Amino acid sequence: MGKEQQLYYGKHGTPQKYDPAFRGPIYNRGCTDIICCVFLFLAIVGYVAVGIIAWTHGDPRKVIYPTDSRGQFCGQKGTKNENKPFLFYFNIVKCASPLVLLEFQCPTPQICVEKCPSRYLTYLNAHASEDFEYYKQYCLPGFQKNKGVAEVLRDGDCPAVLIPSKPFAQRCFPAVHAHKGILMVGNETTYEDGLGSRKNITELVEGAKKASGILEARQLAMRIFEDYTVSWYWIIIGLIIAMVLSLLFIILLRFLAGIMVWVMIVMVILVLGYGILHCYMEYARLRGEAGSDVSLVDLGFQTDFRVYLHLRQTWVAFMIILSIVEVIIILLLIFLRKRILIAIALIKEASRAVGYVMCSLLYPLVTFFLLCLCIAYWASTAIFLSTSNEAVYKIFNETSCPVAGKTCNPETFPSSNESRLCPGAHCQFAFYGGESTYHRALLGLQIFNVFMFFWLANFVLALGQVTLAGAFASYYWAMNKPDDLPAFPLFSAFGRALRWGPRYHTGSLAFGSLLLAIVQVIRVILEYLDQRLKAAENKFAKFLMSCLKCCFWCLEKFIKFLNRNAYIMIAIYGTNFCTSARNAFFLLMRNIIRVAVLDKVTDFLFLLGKLLIVGSVGILAFFFFTHRIRIVQDTAPSLNYYWVPVVTVVIGSYLIAHGFFSVYGMCVDTLFLCFCEDLERNDGSQERPYFMSPELRDILLKGSAEEGKRAEVEE
Repeated sequence: MGKEQQLYYGKHGTPQKYDPAFRGPIYNRGCTDIICCVFLFLAIVGYVAVGIIAWTHGDPRKVIYPTDSRGQFCGQKGTKNENKPFLFYFNIVKCASPLVLLEFQCPTPQICVEKCPSRYLTYLNAHASEDFEYYKQYCLPGFQKNKGVAEVLRDGDCPAVLIPSKPFAQRCFPAVHAHKGILMVGNETTYEDGLGSRKNITELVEGAKKASGILEARQLAMRIFEDYTVSWYWIIIGLIIAMVLSLLFIILLRFLAGIMVWVMIVMVILVLGYGILHCYMEYARLRGEAGSDVSLVDLGFQTDFRVYLHLRQTWVAFMIILSIVEVIIILLLIFLRKRILIAIALIKEASRAVGYVMCSLLYPLVTFFLLCLCIAYWASTAIFLSTSNEAVYKIFNETSCPVAGKTCNPETFPSSNESRLCPGAHCQFAFYGGESTYHRALLGLQIFNVFMFFWLANFVLALGQVTLAGAFASYYWAMNKPDDLPAFPLFSAFGRALRWGPRYHTGSLAFGSLLLAIVQVIRVILEYLDQRLKAAENKFAKFLMSCLKCCFWCLEKFIKFLNRNAYIMIAIYGTNFCTSARNAFFLLMRNIIRVAVLDKVTDFLFLLGKLLIVGSVGILAFFFFTHRIRIVQDTAPSLNYYWVPVVTVVIGSYLIAHGFFSVYGMCVDTLFLCFCEDLERNDGSQERPYFMSPELRDILLKGSAEEGKRAEVEE
């Protein structure tokens, strides 16, 4: 390359003309991957149009409120059913019919009521008694006592019998309970169906099970939501503690990198050791307690995780897992002890770079905010799309009927030919659907929604990587640090990534994120197909599906690795995505020993730092929410599932710690690539001096020489 092409980062973060005193990277920056940028712009415009259409047609109330036989919501404010929050089934036994699974509605009239029935009463008995006014509230709206008993029951104007019920997920289900192992409703083991015969309680149970099967998950979600409502502020406090610990750790790492790394290693070993000791103490404490020897297989799945903590086998499993992790970490530390010293030098250099670009520690908040916008837009669009169908009404009949299952209009059905063909049939709400072009395209719109979510989320992550890489590269390629650093390196790097002009790279970011999004969508489709094939007996299809899932998982990991390093090269040189990816890949391959020595060891050390923070905050949250800290024992809230806030705090703490450490990780990766490039283009002479710091040069070149000699001996 000619000298006229060699440029370096000077003040204000702009590429400077060639100067013999500075030999930075080749820097030929221009607009890159413009076509992909245009595609991204058009895709975003289409995504906004899909969102507008979905919000116009969608109605989220369909997933919040139960719906009666006429498609009206129960308990919805501003409607005539505002004071009727519960859905009542005329004959819940019919909910055991296969039609429940096919049509998602019971083949029996359903109405909205103020409260579930609390008395056992038949229409025959209530018709000529004072109980009729009570019974009337469970008949169809507007029902008048102007028909005979047989006509009312034939037309389905009123239920044949009322059974004591309790509300569950805003539906009325029979209040079945067990007494000495016998199922009963009230004080009865049988019930009169209102048509002159008595039936067993088990028929009610089967009907209730079919009707409530799809609601159990919702009930679990409601309990989890209740736990969040009483513990959300404690969860926030736990996340704040995690953020303070992460920030404190990063600040100490800036000034005491070597000491902090070894303290981190020792603390991780001690925390894991305490975990093993605690598991053994719990295991010993449960010795001899009733029910503690039940196996996990015999117990099965329980939504209340506290049940598992009363089993000795649970603590044995925890102890084995922690012991294995402890042994693996100790062995890795023994075998990597020399490489850890080299990695510490790189972390020290990264600490100096982060010290000069301190605002980089706050950039993960920008990424987090943009990701939240992507998630919120995707979730709201998905909900509105899934609720933008129209109410579909179908003909239901208890006996065989030639028109049963066909669509109908509830307004005109009583006077239609179908009504005369099937005198006992009803035209009632079945499900939400539609036959228009828009309704037929809903599946495609949902797939497009998922694809755009992956594309935009990956684009946001790519933007963060390029911005941080550009800021830290400006530090490395400044000969006189920090005099040659731009005033605001992070903002300059952000501008180089997005600004239209000679430093425009949005197209390259869009290209890299598009490749990753395509692979991720394919993986989602494969997961869906795998779920569908679980019931199949074709072993070859299952084997092929497993191979495809494994291959695309590996492909996704490779593309993420390649994208990350390509973005660093884009930030340094301003080349297009393909050129940057190729240069980064071959540069790493030419320095594969250094990659193994430095890059992965530093990743391992950062992982230990994340585990230390997450483990510390997680243990604190566990003891707090299980009321084991005596000082604040009465302050902790009472919960349905204590694991809900604990898991939330643990996951949130990991994300926070990952956000802070990702800055260091990006800094290390950028400095490492710059170091490799510096090593290939300069020789350390007075004419071609290295840009690396003397401390980094001494330990990295020494470590590289030792690794090279070792490789030659092994060969």
